[in-house]
Amino acid sequence: MSKQVIHTENAPAAIGPYSQAVRAGNTVYLSGQIPLVPETMEIISEDIVEQTTQVFKNLQAVCEAAGGSLENVVKFNIFMTDLGNFATVNEVMTQFVKQPYPARAAMGVRALPKGVQIEIEGIMVLED
Repeated sequence: MSKQVIHTENAPAAIGPYSQAVRAGNTVYLSGQIPLVPETMEIISEDIVEQTTQVFKNLQAVCEAAGGSLENVVKFNIFMTDLGNFATVNEVMTQFVKQPYPARAAMGVRALPKGVQIEIEGIMVLED
């Protein structure tokens, strides 16, 4: 099986030695997205709602570049520096993903790249 690197200008460029996503067969592994605005590569704001919204917009852009959408995601891993934001992140997530919801893990971490409050990675499965 070959792997295909997914890249789009509509999501932030990788800030390290990784790809925005990699497709293997009909599975797409989405690298973690943080709340960078693709055009400026700057953090959108310090507000958790705006940060979470930007992360989902970035993920959506990568999903679309791979031929899918957030509706095709089967698993999210959410990393937050403050688990007190859990309910807020859930609320924003429901604006981007509808039932049946994907599987998910949410973890509290000490720090994230560029001092952001949230990072989300995922696994997407496309139709054969």
